[in-house]
Amino acid sequence: MKHLTLGTSRVDITPAPGTPQGGWGAQTHQRGAGADLPLYATALVLSNSDTEVAIIDVDSIGFDAEWTGKIINAVATLTKISREHIRLSCTHTHSGPNTFRLSVISEGLDAILSYLDGLPSRIAGAVWQAQRNAVPVRCAGGTGKCEINVNRRFKLPDGRIVIGRNWQGPTDSAVRVIRFDTLDEETAATIVHYSCHPTTMAWQCQHFTPDFPGVVRQVVERNVGGTCLFLQGAAGNQTPRRGFTGDLKVYRQLGQRLGLEAARTAACIETLPRRERLETVIESGTAIAVYTDEPVEPEQAALRVVSRFLSLPLKSFPPPEKLESEALMLQNDLDRLRAEGTDEEIRAATARATQAAMWADRARNYHGKTHIDWQMQGIRIGNIALLAVPGEPFIEISQQIMANSPFAHTLFSGYSNGGFGYMPVRGAYGEGGYEAEVSLFSPETAEIVIQEGLRTLDDLARDNP
Repeated sequence: MKHLTLGTSRVDITPAPGTPQGGWGAQTHQRGAGADLPLYATALVLSNSDTEVAIIDVDSIGFDAEWTGKIINAVATLTKISREHIRLSCTHTHSGPNTFRLSVISEGLDAILSYLDGLPSRIAGAVWQAQRNAVPVRCAGGTGKCEINVNRRFKLPDGRIVIGRNWQGPTDSAVRVIRFDTLDEETAATIVHYSCHPTTMAWQCQHFTPDFPGVVRQVVERNVGGTCLFLQGAAGNQTPRRGFTGDLKVYRQLGQRLGLEAARTAACIETLPRRERLETVIESGTAIAVYTDEPVEPEQAALRVVSRFLSLPLKSFPPPEKLESEALMLQNDLDRLRAEGTDEEIRAATARATQAAMWADRARNYHGKTHIDWQMQGIRIGNIALLAVPGEPFIEISQQIMANSPFAHTLFSGYSNGGFGYMPVRGAYGEGGYEAEVSLFSPETAEIVIQEGLRTLDDLARDNP
């Protein structure tokens, strides 16, 4: 009987103190004052006789196309794994290093560029080592429930949509878990999937943290064993029930709650099924049935990858020149206030400069374009499917895909393989709010992603895709 093989490895990617941290428009500091918990890149490599797949979980808010390309190219070059078979997923922590708003950094830019320069080889090394740690495994999935998230699109009495707590809005409290066991039924690895913005630690926090996903990994590994990866779900409109704080205890508490439920779910998963057989009846104080539970070796789990690029429709963006000029003016104003202004003046100027730089960047990249190529990657592991796109999809997209999936367990994610951009559902554009206003995409995008997601899952489910 042939089995899948699995190897894992991990590398510490904690930034040095003084590296630019966060990136919030409301924060007044730029440099981080050390780490509350380490940040990691964790690699998992699966293979069978003809397919090899790498899944990488990185404690980062994310990377643009340039840095994503550098990391994936480094992994492919060192490991010889096909680029289409490499999944680079970010937890999306908002209290890690500032790897995405470099244009507003005026202090420590050299430190963050040095940090970024070192990541491709370090992450590639972790994947290379995971290949060499491979052992035969069985796998199975399970689902638990943990309510640390809530819909974040809150309507004020005046009708304005802000980021808050919308208790009536769509959400998904499912904790989806995959457990991989060695042939002697010891846990080799666990994948935990959950949908919630890691914005527990916000502009007040000056420490680097992995936010709650880092604690989840710790708790699962302590209670279940093996190596744990966290895959962020469709968190575009999901927020922690407690968050936007500088209190470091809060993210640890949320991570503990989610981690314990993930560990409980993992502990209930059986990767080697058993068939019950009645052997005899023994007379004791009463008649007791004696059973034998015979292991039933499952068939080798299919391992398959489908990767395609979707042509997603864009909004219309204005010429960049005026927006770039305004962004430069506001950045100069911010630099002046950082030298002589009050905290409140710096906070307000940072918000203005951050927003202006974001709009200028979008206009520069997308003016005159009607569509953008957007990767969709599906990985099949037996009756489990991992489906991922870049950007920040709304939870309704995930719910539609998973409800109609042909797989017993479907884990749909954003924040994978580079790129930023909210993916709201059509109705959100009429309501307004941050996600709809800053989205790159036109309102029909969600329906395209759902349709193409289901097509990708159908392809994965076929014996001969």
